[in-house]
Parts: sequence; structure tokens; C-alpha cells
Amino acid sequence: MFNKTPFILLLLLSLASTSSVRAEEQGGPVEVTFTARLDGTEQKYILLPPTGFDPEKTYSLMIALHGHGADRWQFINSERGECLAARDVAAKYGMLYISPDYRASTSWMGPAAEADLLQILDELESQYRIDKTIVMGGSMGGSSALTFTALHPDRVDGVVSLNGTANHLEYEQFQEFIAASYGGTKAEIPLEYKRRSAEYWPERFTMPVAITTGGKDALVPPDSCLRLAAILTKLNPHTLLIHRPEGGHATNLEDSTAALEFVCKRVVASESEPVVDKEQ
Repeated sequence: MFNKTPFILLLLLSLASTSSVRAEEQGGPVEVTFTARLDGTEQKYILLPPTGFDPEKTYSLMIALHGHGADRWQFINSERGECLAARDVAAKYGMLYISPDYRASTSWMGPAAEADLLQILDELESQYRIDKTIVMGGSMGGSSALTFTALHPDRVDGVVSLNGTANHLEYEQFQEFIAASYGGTKAEIPLEYKRRSAEYWPERFTMPVAITTGGKDALVPPDSCLRLAAILTKLNPHTLLIHRPEGGHATNLEDSTAALEFVCKRVVASESEPVVDKEQ
């Protein structure tokens, strides 16, 4: 089960044990440890509360998923444009912000990572008043945000994928790690790879969606996300694609912020502030 220590004590203990961690303006990061329902292993995520956090008030939640080779601290400490934008936009909208390991450096949102994220959502929703959830990430995290949304569209109110893939049957990089995460190769369990490929399930993406791609991205080629975005623009009026033909495997601060703002304006902003789709 999750640590039930009161929030303030958790915050003080976290700051005392992670004094080298740079605290964000909206409050210090809190490292949360829990026992996974799936297999009893110890797992972790980082919670970054907004300024003036009050557990009795209602908040929207942003889940930031790290890239291959990184862990829960990437979207907390990194100065990359994707990470800065996520923290800045979450703070602007007063959101609870979490960055999970989701089985850490080689996850690719396999079954164990999926189970952990569902457990985190269940526990957060039982502890706090959460009304909306946005899932975002970069690279492996961008792929995983699409995968989790395709698997559980009922748990996601908005999704932002930065330089991800939407087709694991097609994707060729990091195959050793993806096979370990998924429980077999694409030749052995093709239906599992299809199930985790957002491109095959566009009808599930009824929530606001923002996707960024780079035309010269060789690490996670843009083709599958471009095809997914082309379909979504016909099915979902709240779809944004930012494609940079000369871009590589990164989304800069400006484009990351634009993608996150597109979704947050539609998911988090007050109903008294109607949004007109001029950005498509």
C-alpha cells in the first residue's frame, strides 16, 4: 500500500532526504514509495504539488512519463525543453504533477508499467480530489502516453505525446528492451504489440490530443504519429499536430509549451473560458 504519512510530514521528510534536489517554485518534490499490487515490488514516483496545495481542494493531475534510459527524476529536474514546459504549464494551471518510474529506464509501457500507473491513479484519486488527468511524455514517454491512453481512454482526459511512436509493430529501435517489457518479441506476441499501438485505436482518442514530431528523427521516426494525427484530425476536432520537417528527436521549449497549452486549455481551463480551435 502507499505510505499513509500525512502530506506535510512526507514533504518535510522528502526535503530532508533529498537536499540536493532543486525545489520548484510551486513547492518541493515529494518522493513516494509504494508496493506494487502486481508483483509486490517497491516502486516510486515523484509528486510535485502546486503552490498553496490544499488536499481538501479539487485539482487536475498531470502525469509526466520519462524517456528511455531515464527515471522518475527526469521530468522533475531536467532542463530539457520538454521537461521545463511540463513543469511550467502544470504550475501555471495549478495542477498536481507526478513523474513515475513506471518500471524505470526501459519501460515502454509494458503490462507491469501499465499496472503501476493504474495503481498510482487509483491511490491518488482515493487520497485527493482529482477531477481531470492529463498524461504526457517525451520519446519513450511520448510513446507510453499514447499506449496508456489507447488502453485506458476512460482514465485520461487529455494526452500529449512528444516525439513518440504510435505503432509498436512497425517500430524497430530498442527491441530487446521492449520485448522484455512486453513479455516477448513482436513475432511471438504480435497482438500484444498491436494492443499497445495507438495507431490501431484512433476511435479511443476522443479527448484533446497534442502530438509533436521531427521529420529527421531517426531514433523514433515520425511516420506512425503523422498517420495517427491525420486520422484524428478527421475524428476529433481537439487535435493538434506540431511537425517540424527539419526537426530531430527533441521538442523545444516553445513547441512543448504549445502542445501542453493546447490540451490544458481544453481540459483544465474553466468552463467560463471557452476555447476556440484556432491552433489546428
